[in-house]
Amino acid sequence: MLKGKTVILGVTASIAAYKAAAFASLLVKQHADVHVLMTPKACNFIHPVTFETLTGNKCIMDTFDRNFEFQVGHVSLAKRADLAVIAPASADCIGRLACGIADDMLTTTMLACTCPRLVSPAMNTRMYENSIVQENLDRLERHGWQVIEPAAGRLACGDIGSGKMPEPETLLDWVLRGIALEKDMEGLRVLVTAGPTRESIDPVRFITNHSSGKMGYAIARNAMLRGAEVTLVSGPCAIVPVPFVKFVPVTTARDMYEAVTGRAAGQNIIVKAAAVADYRPVYVAKDKVKKSDGQMSIELERTDDILRYLGDHKDPGQFLCGFSMETRDMLENSRRKLREKHLDMIVANNVKVAGAGFAGDTNVITIITPEEELSLELMSKDQAAGVILDEVLKRRQR
Repeated sequence: MLKGKTVILGVTASIAAYKAAAFASLLVKQHADVHVLMTPKACNFIHPVTFETLTGNKCIMDTFDRNFEFQVGHVSLAKRADLAVIAPASADCIGRLACGIADDMLTTTMLACTCPRLVSPAMNTRMYENSIVQENLDRLERHGWQVIEPAAGRLACGDIGSGKMPEPETLLDWVLRGIALEKDMEGLRVLVTAGPTRESIDPVRFITNHSSGKMGYAIARNAMLRGAEVTLVSGPCAIVPVPFVKFVPVTTARDMYEAVTGRAAGQNIIVKAAAVADYRPVYVAKDKVKKSDGQMSIELERTDDILRYLGDHKDPGQFLCGFSMETRDMLENSRRKLREKHLDMIVANNVKVAGAGFAGDTNVITIITPEEELSLELMSKDQAAGVILDEVLKRRQR
């Protein structure tokens, strides 16, 4: 997702510097062009050759390095950068930057950067909580830096508390949010539903479906990366939560109905990708359970129709996209749902098609609007999410 992007990674004198190597590796795997700048004292914790091997670029420490032909090194690199991040950032480096001091390659380059800048503090808890360090971090934020909150836990010194540099995967999420995709959804509020719901029969059993939540989570993630303010209402899923979105966990169809309808007002775009259990047991009390030939049977009633409610109560200018999972007559059934539920768009899946459906990482979809249909070939759910939101934006602008 970072192909064609240049990322500056600053590494300072902190024991957490060893994590920076894994972080650099993750950036390279995302096809970023990574340039590592180290403070001289950082070399006491990790060798520059490590970063040069991982990134394929020279690791720079000297402001006057002659490796840059006919250019001022810190300025030329700052001009090329799409994003700069210091991880780990020591209290010393944070203080120098907050005061505008540029006395090494890292600080001179960072002060010359006009791209998004991130700083990930990593130090002893007492140092991190020191009022001077906190004032310096506040000052950096006032000047446009984004401060990544440190993790809490056991530190290298043996203390327990805040000050740990987050894991490389968390740092990568911050970089991806910053530059992975164009911010064409900035200022929009998006509500996405995902996953299955469960209707309890008794304390042990429940009615549900095979939804994994992967498609809905992919849509929420894509909208977040494009700058939208995202709320994700999710049934029980075995998926890592999407970062930087408001996460609302639910269990039953009624839970999801209340969570969605209570948040629908004010949303610019609503995408209902959840596969709600259509029926719930009416009689669950022991004396009302019907038995026949040794088998238990219960009476069922339909759950609340979330899409119908949203279609009937749509705000002016609100865009409503539903999903349709069909085993037969996919297009006809999907068009009927589009009309009856007053949707702007519906995404149809035939679960019998190879590569489509619930649990896999790929999908085969047809995007249907009142005016046209767009049938797509097999693609990853992440790619499908991007196409779906592209179509949503096109139709919102008409």
